[in-house]
Amino acid sequence: MSPRHTVFVDGQEGTTGLRIHEYLAARPDIEVLRISADQRKDPAERARLLNAADVAFLCLPDAASREAVALVTNPKTCLIDASTAFRTDPSWAFGLPELCATQREAIRASKRIANPGCHASAFILLLRPLVDAGLLSPQQAVSATSITGYSGGGKKMIEQYEAAALPGGDPQLKAPRPYALSLAHKHLPEMMAHTGLRVTPVFMPIVGPFYKGLCVSVPLHLASLRPGTSGAVLHEALAQRYAAEHFVRVMPLSDPDTLTGGFFDVQACNDTNRVDLFVFAHEGQAVLMARLDNLGKGASGAAVQSMNVHLGCQEALGL
Repeated sequence: MSPRHTVFVDGQEGTTGLRIHEYLAARPDIEVLRISADQRKDPAERARLLNAADVAFLCLPDAASREAVALVTNPKTCLIDASTAFRTDPSWAFGLPELCATQREAIRASKRIANPGCHASAFILLLRPLVDAGLLSPQQAVSATSITGYSGGGKKMIEQYEAAALPGGDPQLKAPRPYALSLAHKHLPEMMAHTGLRVTPVFMPIVGPFYKGLCVSVPLHLASLRPGTSGAVLHEALAQRYAAEHFVRVMPLSDPDTLTGGFFDVQACNDTNRVDLFVFAHEGQAVLMARLDNLGKGASGAAVQSMNVHLGCQEALGL
């Protein structure tokens, strides 16, 4: 069977680009266009391949992504950008099909799709249904903590952590490390734009000494929510929103399996495109948690999912 769709990955040697290639390798319906190593920075060759593709993934820093967009003149080329450059741009569809009832149609119709950030995907999937249901006011001040594997930092960080695992390696890299303490993390604009929150969350990410896996936690005082809101009400809002979603799994309220062990497994969604959502509640307090693979649903898997939606393929194909 001849390939039906051509795909080019601009930035194919980065962590996200390499993983996209892995997803596509077994797809007989996809022909992957490749650029030779000596031409990866040649604008003419990149432009040729970008314009020859039905779908082009941009796995580049923000400035380079904007430059790549400017190279595209073929109106049939769909761009899926993995940078932060366009995630709040209203002319780009946000590549989170589970965001709302109309999001898949927006992704199908658009030739410009902005792939969500890993922390942002988890945060948005937790809070958007609560804002939509009127349980959480858009004016509510919230905080969130995210712990993630070091692969989210890209090749340089991966090399640093791999070196730290060797005898004599940097001991600082063997413990969790909070970062973005300027309180201006690059995912915050999309976290607000796509939840409807009007107050900037206090967000603290932490990189841990493990390769991949991510969990965002949002603590809530139930008294700050709509009167009558309980842990069960929060759980039901999430369960109803995602009941028909293939990749989102709402776990039981105060998940007994998690509580029995006493420790939360941040890596349990690794090597999947799944998101697990949790509500833990007790005596007027709740903690919402979302777990995903930061290289899967947090990056490359999400990009391929959006490609499937845009092309009219089965959404879980290859994932």
